[in-house]
Amino acid sequence: MQNNQRYRTILLFGPPGAGKGTQGKILGLIPGFLHLACGDVFRALDSTSELGKIFTEYSSRGALVPDDVTVKMWREYTCNQAVRGTYKPGSELLILDGIPRNLNQARLMEAHIHVLSLVHLACEDEDAMVERLRRRALKENRADDAREEVIRHRWTVYEEETQPVIDYYPSLLVSAVDALATPAEVLQHILELVAPIQQACFPDGVEA
Repeated sequence: MQNNQRYRTILLFGPPGAGKGTQGKILGLIPGFLHLACGDVFRALDSTSELGKIFTEYSSRGALVPDDVTVKMWREYTCNQAVRGTYKPGSELLILDGIPRNLNQARLMEAHIHVLSLVHLACEDEDAMVERLRRRALKENRADDAREEVIRHRWTVYEEETQPVIDYYPSLLVSAVDALATPAEVLQHILELVAPIQQACFPDGVEA
């Protein structure tokens, strides 16, 4: 790790339906980047481990996992990836998706990540995003997720939790990308932001 033993990181933010998962996965296929979604951490948990048991305890009753436990899970998972060689902190930038989810998590993660940029897939047209989510839910046969009240509630929760996180980081690190552009255009704009950062971190290039 660099920068006082903190992982060099780019944060990827966006409301439900913005496509941050899709964009993160594409970035993760490019040499020099490792995409890590919070869902990956939860899915990889050993249910017999201490953290796995705690996660199961909360998830089984539909409760949110406490922030400190979530950050511990993330840190353990990321360290394991580095030990295995799946993640190479010395030659890869970490693309985080879904964490930190709120202001408390952002503060807890300060000791572990050095944030180089925050890319916000922004959308000013809530109605357009609601319609996008409805179409996606119906296509994937998730009728409950297609209900407008459910979608708007998710949007409200995201805004309430996420805006303080975005405001937490220096404005010079935050860049907005129009989430309603085509996926190719969104990817192009993201690369215009992160490619120079990668070049600055690894001036000798990265392994293809």
